[in-house]
Amino acid sequence: MPADRIVLTNQFLIAMPGMADEAFAGTLVYLCEHNDNGALGLVINRPTTLTLGTLFEKVELSPPADPLAATPVYYGGPVQTDRGFVLHEPLDAQGGHYNATLAVPGGLEMTTSRDVLEALSNGAGPRKILVTLGYSGWAAGQLEEEIGRNGWLTVDAAPEIIFDTPVEQRYEKALRLLGVDPRMLSSDAGHA
Repeated sequence: MPADRIVLTNQFLIAMPGMADEAFAGTLVYLCEHNDNGALGLVINRPTTLTLGTLFEKVELSPPADPLAATPVYYGGPVQTDRGFVLHEPLDAQGGHYNATLAVPGGLEMTTSRDVLEALSNGAGPRKILVTLGYSGWAAGQLEEEIGRNGWLTVDAAPEIIFDTPVEQRYEKALRLLGVDPRMLSSDAGHA
């Protein structure tokens, strides 16, 4: 990446009120990867009606123990909505305990292989997780363009917002990381 390019990996994307794309209106996205090829993130504040217990049954695994079984599966974004993504705390400094895990530099881990679900089904696996169907993806330069058009705010991610904050408070808490009162946001782009 060029030295002057901003890397947004391990950041929150906070959709601005004027976000025209319904898939992202009102969303908070955790960016797992951002590089010259584009960006990949997971929406963390859109629960679906599907629970982890039901998801595990659909993939023929024993449901995890309560209260995990009652936890909602989230809409992660409009790409590959039939595929699961597990955002979780890092397991250790080496990571890589699962077949397909992306260790987010300075952040969390995102696993797409079935073995993380098998571990959870057996009462093992990471303690803090968020499971999504689908992900959010941007082509090279696309996210930067959307930020330039006042589509998103960015701030360093805080795992406690993902794992310990009630879903209906996540968006506002992320804004407060920036010192922004949600009532003060405008959908108009400012240009000097």
